[in-house]
Amino acid sequence: MSAVDCLTTDGRIVRLRTIRPQDAPALLALHQRLSPASRYLRFFSAGTALDGEVRRLTRPSGPDHVHLLVEERDSVLAAGSYERIDAARADFALVVDDDHHGEGLGTLLLEHLAAAARRAGITELVGDVLPHNAAMLQVGGDLAPGVARRLEADAGTLQIRVPTLPDEAALAAVGLRDRTAAHHSLRPLLTPASVAVIGAGRRPGGIGREVLAALRAGGYTGALHVVDPNAAEVCGIAARPSMAAIGDAVDLAVIAVPAAAVPEVVRQCGAAGVRAAVILTAGIEPATQAALVRQARRHGMRILGPNCLGVVNTDPAVRLTATFAPAPPVPGGLAVASQSGAIGVAILDAAAGCGIGISSFVSLGNKADISSNDLLSYWADDPATRAVALYVESFGNPRRFAWIARALASRKPVLAVKSGRSEGGRRAGASHTAAVAAPETAVAALFEQAGVIRTDTLGELLDTARVLADQPLPTGNRLAVVGNAGGLNVLAADAAPAAGLIVPTLTLPDRTPAAVNPIDLGAEATAETVREAIRVVARSGEVDLLVVTFVSTRTNDTPATIAAIAAAADDCPHLPVAVVVVGAPGVPSTLGVRKVPVFDLPEPAVLAMGRAARYAAWRREPVGNRPALHDVDHGAARGIVRRALATGGGWQPADVARSLLTCYRVPVVETRIATDADEALRDAEVISYPVALKAAAPDLVHKSDIGAVRLGLADEAAVRAAYRAIGVAIGTERPAVTVQPMADPGVEMVAGVVHDPLFGSLLMLGLGGVYTDLLGDRTLRLLPLTDRDAAAMRGGLRAAPLLTGYRGAAPADTSALEDLLLRLGRLAEDFPEIAELDLNPVLVGPRGCTAVDVKLRLAPVGAEPDPYLRHLATTHGRHSS
Repeated sequence: MSAVDCLTTDGRIVRLRTIRPQDAPALLALHQRLSPASRYLRFFSAGTALDGEVRRLTRPSGPDHVHLLVEERDSVLAAGSYERIDAARADFALVVDDDHHGEGLGTLLLEHLAAAARRAGITELVGDVLPHNAAMLQVGGDLAPGVARRLEADAGTLQIRVPTLPDEAALAAVGLRDRTAAHHSLRPLLTPASVAVIGAGRRPGGIGREVLAALRAGGYTGALHVVDPNAAEVCGIAARPSMAAIGDAVDLAVIAVPAAAVPEVVRQCGAAGVRAAVILTAGIEPATQAALVRQARRHGMRILGPNCLGVVNTDPAVRLTATFAPAPPVPGGLAVASQSGAIGVAILDAAAGCGIGISSFVSLGNKADISSNDLLSYWADDPATRAVALYVESFGNPRRFAWIARALASRKPVLAVKSGRSEGGRRAGASHTAAVAAPETAVAALFEQAGVIRTDTLGELLDTARVLADQPLPTGNRLAVVGNAGGLNVLAADAAPAAGLIVPTLTLPDRTPAAVNPIDLGAEATAETVREAIRVVARSGEVDLLVVTFVSTRTNDTPATIAAIAAAADDCPHLPVAVVVVGAPGVPSTLGVRKVPVFDLPEPAVLAMGRAARYAAWRREPVGNRPALHDVDHGAARGIVRRALATGGGWQPADVARSLLTCYRVPVVETRIATDADEALRDAEVISYPVALKAAAPDLVHKSDIGAVRLGLADEAAVRAAYRAIGVAIGTERPAVTVQPMADPGVEMVAGVVHDPLFGSLLMLGLGGVYTDLLGDRTLRLLPLTDRDAAAMRGGLRAAPLLTGYRGAAPADTSALEDLLLRLGRLAEDFPEIAELDLNPVLVGPRGCTAVDVKLRLAPVGAEPDPYLRHLATTHGRHSS
């Protein structure tokens, strides 16, 4: 494996890589530094020949044995390895320097060993541990909570068994470790005790000078330094000629020097022990950018940018305004990350205008090091952050983003605007699944599965943030509309269905004015009337959300009515409330202690409430599980894939596709291949009539459109005629055909897999047969697939009623369909070499489901991101995330 940078539990940067022969002296020194007690726990003997162990570790790694180490500034801190025992298991061993216990190095090594073993087809790592080796038992428990342990009575040891494919509990444990490490790693950036501005300049107007002014004006609470070799002081602060001249430790450096000077400044910062740097400078070449990150990481320093706007933390204990944005934000609960500086300014400006408070703001710029993935991990445990808003232009590791965002969204709302939604990037594929899995649909699937609230515009994002940042989550989707203007009420009610909300009929007390829904209080309603109506509706228990509309006229006491609305909203803190005010200039952007958002028009308010309701419903759904699927034959499937790739891969014959699906117990109609008419007749007699004949060309998509599918063939004459017709259709006298029995009738569906190097494998389900392309009724999900995802895929189709007994038809076996999806998902997860897999149609009937036609394309897989591996973004001279 290539070298990667990782975080320790306390947020330090270490490097993890494959062991090389030249590492022998450092490895020997590591083992010699072990105390006798540690050496005994590792080798079950204090007198082990260390030279032999070092020779074992320095052998070249391969599929049957992998050896890794962790180093920091050229010092080896830990090492780990596995040796294959049999086809499915490998023995693992770890050693950690005595001075570095408790930093998570053993767990980090075991995570990467498990990933390497998983890629080699190994399903379980096993290790023998002395019963009193608490540290090693903890490492095994960290990687796999509830890890199996078996007492080896003869040896007096415990055998730990760690599955290489993590389950939900293991992923939750990895996520906790990830958040802890990220939080510590980013504290010097977001909560620095000291800041140095490099390149402030002596004249106002420069970027560095304006950032320094912003830091002072914002009341930064830490120590503030200026580095400028050409000035004695800047903005009343004594200037130092270099970072080394400061003397004291510096957490954060803000760099605003010309591009050519940045590498030397970063080198000085690293040498001075700076923990984080914000590089505001633009125009840095990609290769230079990658070199900057490598240099910074050697010194344990994180980098934000380059080409960014800076960073803000409004925490009163910090008050960090290290940015040249026009105005500092108001403190609040929304954290913002923007890949574009201009969009970041727009978000901050709009947030201030509509009363949204900001907890922290980060301009990511080129994302050379720190990315949105890092920030999501940090904000998960930031008490000041109640919601997160993202502006995203690209993903470096979307699989990891999905995993991290899903964990965060289960605790706090995550909102996002993703640019580049146009169809210009649509890809063409030779299967139905590939044709629909464009980048945009992949992003949509990613956000939906992760619980990310996607909006089309920044305005919609901020509208939704206003509802979610300070309001309680709705407990359902029942909306009440109360107001003094019938027209606005009707517009609000009309917007509800598109927002996924219902406007139920209410059974309120007779004393409630106009006790229907929407509730029109009339133009002359008094402040007390409005207040009482809100209270009655809120206490009724019949609604989950409330929109209050108010139109100011000459006959209203506008200040009193707005005050009454605010007081009534404060009296029902359990209910999400939005207020629409028209005709009253100078109304604040929020009302009351609970900061109820005020809108200019009803539709944006209702749409924002609808997004909040959908998010709350997602939160209430149970976390899905990946079934164990103990009946799959992974070894046989691996052999099929290897043999196919050895002969060039590409589109596979029908028998290869069927064999691979059979290994994972995916039901497929019996299929025989015939290369002439006589063979087709013999196959038909074995199968028994009636039969179907189809062209067997593996790369042919729309067979029925060209007459290459013939169904319901009842005798020899029909088979011969069908064979000749298929030959004419595809232009050959002796076509290869598949011979199949006529399947039981059912709802025709299409299911498939397509693999993307960045997003991984996507699973597709849709209405099948000839309707696949015509109606476009389909859903996609990224892997891994849970039982919840499978059910949502089926239920999310417009054609879903066809599966549950539409107009008196017998209900289809939806459990069998969901099981097929889960098996396809696990197959694709285990074998990313499946470039395209198309099952069309899949017939779903009352007694199960069966795939009739199968298309399979296999292709080698290069280095791809692993969502479960904890490491920092790699640097290749490109933007990363």
